[in-house]
Amino acid sequence: MEFTEAYKHSGPCTFSPNVRYIAAAVDYRLVIRDTISFKVVQLFSCLDKISYIEWANDSEYILCGLYKRPTIQVWSINQPEWTCKIDEGLAGIAHARWSPDSRHILTTSDFQLRLTVWSLLSTAFVHLKWPKHPVKGVSFTKDGKYAAVCTRRDCKDYVNLLSCDSWEIIRVFPVDTLDFADMEWSPDDSAILVWDSPLEYKVLVYTPDGRCLLKYQAYESGLGVKSISWSPCGQFLAVGSYDQTLRVLNRLTWKVFAEFTHLSNLRGSSCAVVFKEDDEQYQLDITELHLDDDPHDTDFADVAEGKLGVRYEVAELPVTLPFHKPAFDRSNPKQGIGLMGWSNDSQYVFTRDDTMPTVLWIWDISQLQLAAILVQKESIKAAAWDPTSCHLAVCTGNHHLYMWTPSGAYCVSVPLPQFNITDLKWNSDGTCLLLKDKESFCIAAVPILQDSSDYSSED
Repeated sequence: MEFTEAYKHSGPCTFSPNVRYIAAAVDYRLVIRDTISFKVVQLFSCLDKISYIEWANDSEYILCGLYKRPTIQVWSINQPEWTCKIDEGLAGIAHARWSPDSRHILTTSDFQLRLTVWSLLSTAFVHLKWPKHPVKGVSFTKDGKYAAVCTRRDCKDYVNLLSCDSWEIIRVFPVDTLDFADMEWSPDDSAILVWDSPLEYKVLVYTPDGRCLLKYQAYESGLGVKSISWSPCGQFLAVGSYDQTLRVLNRLTWKVFAEFTHLSNLRGSSCAVVFKEDDEQYQLDITELHLDDDPHDTDFADVAEGKLGVRYEVAELPVTLPFHKPAFDRSNPKQGIGLMGWSNDSQYVFTRDDTMPTVLWIWDISQLQLAAILVQKESIKAAAWDPTSCHLAVCTGNHHLYMWTPSGAYCVSVPLPQFNITDLKWNSDGTCLLLKDKESFCIAAVPILQDSSDYSSED
């Protein structure tokens, strides 16, 4: 695995959808780099510090959210002299996002007073009153023809269907939620998934005309849904709950066909492979040292000081996993399925139970069993599937990158001084990973992995 040098950032940075560019915010400047040479191809100066950036789907435009001002600035990659500024005045701007056609921007005002659709092709705009959330509560169909927006009025939640051509409301229907949390179109655009706040366990699925297909409640009198996601194929719906259980529903029957419970004691009868992160002491060979070695050199100092590397060891079952009892006397206790994600082929889903923050569970949906467990030494910060294959990348806030495939797991050390990975993102073709530190980022080129029996060792 090859790594670039570190580049500075002060917040958001992301790949363009066509994987040709990387955008990074550096205070009030937007830096656009080429993904092949990593040279700066465009440099834009904004009016204030950049809080948020988002590429248009066609990678032609990029918006910058200056939420402290509050203002939105839009830039063109191919026409750097073209500029656009959106200012809601006293209403303010809490969030902004692109429409699928890459020519309209949706902004939500402060206090959710209104949602506004702005056109880059003309000065026209459309208002929608009382959106429920500033960031959540908006979902587009995969074909980009329709948008679903949740609004709330008279203490009732509603779903509004808008045409992305005219931005007219074509249908409004109420949803049976106590306090709407979020919604998402199904991958085939035939249904809308809605779920309630954690205080009310309720999962609902509606047709675009407002008919309720599913009303699911796993239990009562307890905190409910914490994470939820359609599988990429659209056949399964995974629901992660506060009771430490992942439930998977079948789209055809709307019945639960699998329940995966996260227990701190894994029995010997399990078919899962447990990969446990372990220290690996670098051995110092005195014959390899020379008088002309620089004692301040990074590699020399690491060896001389006995710096530890890491590797995965396969643990024998049964095994007891590290467990943190939640503090129920505090708000937002750390429990339940707080992190979840499907592989691109819908065969695997990873989960992290927040009572075991150092443990990542990987479930095989085709076999309805636990495939693997990664036991880390530090809390898992982020995990993401390769969008083109079953390769899973994990980071824990140190200078190591952890990878899992159905063939095994391995660890890679980032060869950059004082670089600790706090977040990671794949590009859309699965060839590169963007690794973020607090003040810098680098790109890791991921090789095409072949089946091997030695993936448990450090790369």
